Amino acid sequence: MTTNEQTLAPERADILDLLATRRHFLRHTAQGLTDEQASTRSTKSELTVGGLIKHVMTVEQHWADFARGKVGTTPTEYTPEVIAAWQDQFRFVEGETLADVLTAYEKVAAETEELVRTLDLEVKYELPAAPWQPPGVFWSVRMAFLHIASETAQHSGHADIIRETIDGQKTMG
Repeated sequence: MTTNEQTLAPERADILDLLATRRHFLRHTAQGLTDEQASTRSTKSELTVGGLIKHVMTVEQHWADFARGKVGTTPTEYTPEVIAAWQDQFRFVEGETLADVLTAYEKVAAETEELVRTLDLEVKYELPAAPWQPPGVFWSVRMAFLHIASETAQHSGHADIIRETIDGQKTMG
């Protein structure tokens, strides 16, 4: 815990620590990988280590916007363009590298951490309309940050399996 975090309310410091720990494990899965390895589908899944990091970054941006009160919408029509954009968040696009994605992820993380330090955790917003989400469900800003940590942890596990299949490296041993 940094000196800055020691001056925060314990709940905020805990959220920051939770996010930092989950992000560390996800980034660790990419350590030492080439761009080609980071883009490798090593299981039957379409998922790759680099694509998962990119996806987690996109999800974090979405929930950080939610915490700011910028509630987005889910497409009502799944056009080829909408589907392609969805797929592109799970893979490197032309010219994108692992270093680029990790740098962008660090920026998103820093922005989220500032929100954890400053936003009112009690404020609630209605979740965006989505086929899997009934209307009228509200989440607090706190829940958005906890959801970011949950998503990061879940996808870190996926990335760990993919990485282990690539070269045997395991995040946790």
